Amino acid sequence: MPLSNAQYDEILREYNAKQIRNQHFTEERKKEVYAKDPRLKELDDALSSCCVAHARKLLNGDKTAMESLRGKIAQYADKHTNILEELGYSSDYFTPKYDCPDCQDTGTIDGKPCHCFKQRAIDLVYTQSNLRNILQEENFDTFSYKYYSEIEINPATGLSSLETMQNAVKECHRFIDEFDCHFSNLFLYGDVGVGKTFLSNCVAKELLDTGHSVIYFTAFQLFDIFEKNTFHHKTDEDITLAHRNIFECDLLIIDDLGTEMPNSFTISQFFLCLNERILRRKSTIISTNLAISQLAEIYSERTFSRISSNYVMLKLFGDDIRIQKKIN
Repeated sequence: MPLSNAQYDEILREYNAKQIRNQHFTEERKKEVYAKDPRLKELDDALSSCCVAHARKLLNGDKTAMESLRGKIAQYADKHTNILEELGYSSDYFTPKYDCPDCQDTGTIDGKPCHCFKQRAIDLVYTQSNLRNILQEENFDTFSYKYYSEIEINPATGLSSLETMQNAVKECHRFIDEFDCHFSNLFLYGDVGVGKTFLSNCVAKELLDTGHSVIYFTAFQLFDIFEKNTFHHKTDEDITLAHRNIFECDLLIIDDLGTEMPNSFTISQFFLCLNERILRRKSTIISTNLAISQLAEIYSERTFSRISSNYVMLKLFGDDIRIQKKIN
């Protein structure tokens, strides 16, 4: 994700701190084990000397040195593991518990930014830490069907509130499972308090956990960035970067569409956002309390056409869960 130089430097400092922490972790464990069995230090010292010797051979043109070194390293590793096991330690006792095992807390994989670096950039730009706290409470593990009635029926579909939500959850799991191979978008609509935001948070949590970049905005926050980017972008670099990231993140979540003050500017910017992300095949989740008929009235037939033809429409219904929790 695009960053200012100051933001980029801040993230690099964080990764450097992680690497220092991991190095300290390894050194402390080595001291502990070396004290119990000096043979391990002798092996590590011998391996270091072996690597230096073979490096010299390579510089002198010995083409067999690399293959020979691999064999030596394998021998030392076997001896090392055997001694550790004799002492009651696992073979990976010296391996730090990385925050990101994929890049081992370096921030890069094969010279390219790791998914953890990309998401950290998003967290920094959008101060998404609050979202992460919410996702610890609102996810599929904490999701419950107990608030959805088996008796209340939607006459248009013949499905109960419970069956409707069960189908919506299945669709969300499909959306997650096929995220990397099938472009799709979700439009969650229905009355207040039926679980639209909770369900979008469940999806966000799953995709964040698999290394995808996710940005969450209420409609008001989203249009505020559009407004600032249009009229103040020359004086606010952070807003310019934020605006670019809206179109580049893997998943954009727009919550509570319709709670902003719609006008000609917001309507045109909303269409631009949806259309551009569709063209880039970047997925979006929209939740709203608006009825489908209101969507066309407020945001134009053109916008409605984009949504109806490119989004999976999921209508939820039932009693307000917030009220149910207070009563019970």
